[in-house]
This record gives sequence, C-alpha cells and structure tokens, in this order.
Amino acid sequence: MRSIRPHSVARGGRRARRRAPVAATVALGAVLALTATACGPGDDDNASGDSSPSATAGGDDSLGIPDDIRDRLKQHGIDLGKWEDGGWKNWDQDTWLRKAKDFVNPIIKGLWDPDRMRDADPPEGGDVDDNDVSGDQGVTDPTPAPVAATTVKTPYHDNVPEAGKLFFDSPEGSMVCSATVVEDPAHPGKSNMVWTAGHCVHAGKKGGWYRNIMFVPSYNDSGMPAADLQNASEDQVAPYGTWWGDWAQTSDQWIAGGGPTGGQGAPYDFAVIHVTPEKGGSGKSLEETVGGAMPVDFNEPAVPDIASMTATGYPAAKPFDGQSMHQCADKPGRLAVTESDPTMYRIGCTMTAGSSGGGWVAEGSDGKPALVSNTSIGPVTSGWLAGPRFGKEAKGIYDAVSDKFASQ
Repeated sequence: MRSIRPHSVARGGRRARRRAPVAATVALGAVLALTATACGPGDDDNASGDSSPSATAGGDDSLGIPDDIRDRLKQHGIDLGKWEDGGWKNWDQDTWLRKAKDFVNPIIKGLWDPDRMRDADPPEGGDVDDNDVSGDQGVTDPTPAPVAATTVKTPYHDNVPEAGKLFFDSPEGSMVCSATVVEDPAHPGKSNMVWTAGHCVHAGKKGGWYRNIMFVPSYNDSGMPAADLQNASEDQVAPYGTWWGDWAQTSDQWIAGGGPTGGQGAPYDFAVIHVTPEKGGSGKSLEETVGGAMPVDFNEPAVPDIASMTATGYPAAKPFDGQSMHQCADKPGRLAVTESDPTMYRIGCTMTAGSSGGGWVAEGSDGKPALVSNTSIGPVTSGWLAGPRFGKEAKGIYDAVSDKFASQ
C-alpha cells in the first residue's frame, strides 16, 4: 500500500516530485505501507499558545504583529524580519518547532500567489502489496472495490461550500492537502475553524510544525483547466479569499509517532486549524464568507450501520492534476493497521495524493450530514482510502481550539 503523501509545489510552473510523508495516516507507520494523500504542511509561525490572530511577518512594529507572537518567536531565536525574507526556509532540526504549544505561523502577504498555489505536484508513493495488512485484530474487512472519483459540479461553492485546499511549506518543498470548514461551538454561525489531517500540519515523530499554512475555500471554483490557470487571477483561484492558520492542533499520538510511510499514527491523523484572512477586510468569519460549515460527529455508529460516506478532496497525483475538486461515495468497511490502535474507516476511491485531509461526510447521529472522518492513507494502486474514526482524542482537539478563541 502507499500512504497518501503531500504534493510538492515549485515556483515558475515547474513541478518538483519528491517522496513526502504520508499525511497523518502517512505517519501511520509500518504495518501498512501507505502513501499519504497530497497535503501541504507549512511552517508554523502563527500558532502560539496565545489566541491573538497573527499578522504579516516583519520586523516593523507598524505591521501589527501581536506581541505574543513576536515574543514567542524571539524565545526560539527567530527574527520576524528575517523570517519574512526567507528565514522560514531554515529547517534545522535544532530550531524546527515541534511541541504542541510552539505552533506559530505569521502571515507573509503575497507568498501564496496563484502560480505558487497552482504548481503543486504529488510525490512518488511507496510500493507495497495491498493485501499486506498485518496486525488487523481479525477485524479488517475485505478490500473494497475501487470507486472512480467524480469531478464535483461547478461552481464548487454551490455544491460543497465547506471544502477547499490547504497549502503549506515543508523541508521537501511547498505542499498541498485538502480541508473542510467546520462549525465552532463557541461561535455559532461564525466559525473560523478548519478540519484536516494531522500530517498536513505536523511532520510527526521526526519533525515539527509545517510553515506558511494557508487555506483556500473553493479553490478554482469554476473548475478551470490547468492550462487556463496559467493566467488566472487571485480572485479566480481564491474567490473566497486566502485564510492563514493562526493556531493548529493535532493529536499527541501523531506528534509522538507519526511517520513518513506506513500506518504509524494514522488512526489519530486529524487536526483542527483556526484561521484568519490574509487581507483582513469585512470582518466576516470564514463560515459567513463561504456560507456554511460542517458539524462534526464524534459518535458515528459502527461500520455496519453506515450506509455511505462521501470523501471530498483535490487529488494531485496522476491521473489527476490537483486543480479540480473530486468526490467518492461508498459504504465503509473497517481497516486495522496495528493491534493496539482503533480501527479506521475504509472506502473504495481512486483519489490520489493531494486529497489528504479532505472531509468524509455521512449521516450523523442526528440524521443530518456531518463530518465523520478525513482522508489519511491509501494504497499504491489508488483503489481505496482510509480515514480515522473520530473519538475522544479528536473531540478534545476540536474543543480545545474552539475554547482557545471563545472570547474573541
């Protein structure tokens, strides 16, 4: 199998191929040799333990950088002016911020221009037999038949307004994942929270927080072909704006054990990001801007009781190009990657790298559509995808991010 890995992004239209960590699921380790779906980790300048939103990076106080962000960066020997001028490209292991409390992600205005967003390419996947699933506790269901991913009808916003692409920078280059706008219990109708995979924000066991994490809802909303996107404006590529993460949290299990290949950490491969608009503007929240947010269900019933799950994402590895939103719908089965970890949901789906972090929607416990999982891993043959089952760990992260910004 292969883990769904992040896509690398190259400037100037040139696509760079590289092997990337299997997103959170990617980190899932060894039992399943999986490929993480294309995701985009970005260095963390934004997140700090503080709830103040980040602003443009730079050494000038006039830029409005919150003191808490500035002070936290200084504690780690990071100069904001140098960071904006390219200092964020230093991935020295001694200074790569890793701990949960150390997430920081200052906005660098203009960094993610249309060309940089467009030129994302998936890494090569690992080659492992799809049937090599060990430690399955006897509860792994038969491999599902492949389900062909279908293009979402345009404009995407009219059909899946909560979905979008997540961009970030990693030591291997700039990358891309998928993500979903979710409800915020502390701010009903005015959420600034986004759900994605853990491997899209943090490198796991051997690394730290990614940098320049930025979310684009309804990326390429009109579904323009890649050739036409060469001359597209920012309004065409990002009609609902660009939103930088000012805080992110993933599971302790992913940070402690997530890895670049296999199934290590996959059952806990989820993350929640709080975002703020790059350009400021109207004062509207992300939810108000896109017109909706998905509720999250942490009490989804057992697999036999679920009729269907729909996964949404922007697959970027061949035969896809990362510019179009796709979906797969299938009845889920169970996948166990280690004997001690919870089973995961698995559906037939041909989406490839780049779809990591994308939301899985099913009928929630109240009978209404809800987010119940996210894309984490898949096989080299691209015939299925697996995602974590949300439980107390996922709910703890979700509640913590909501609580952190409750007073704002």
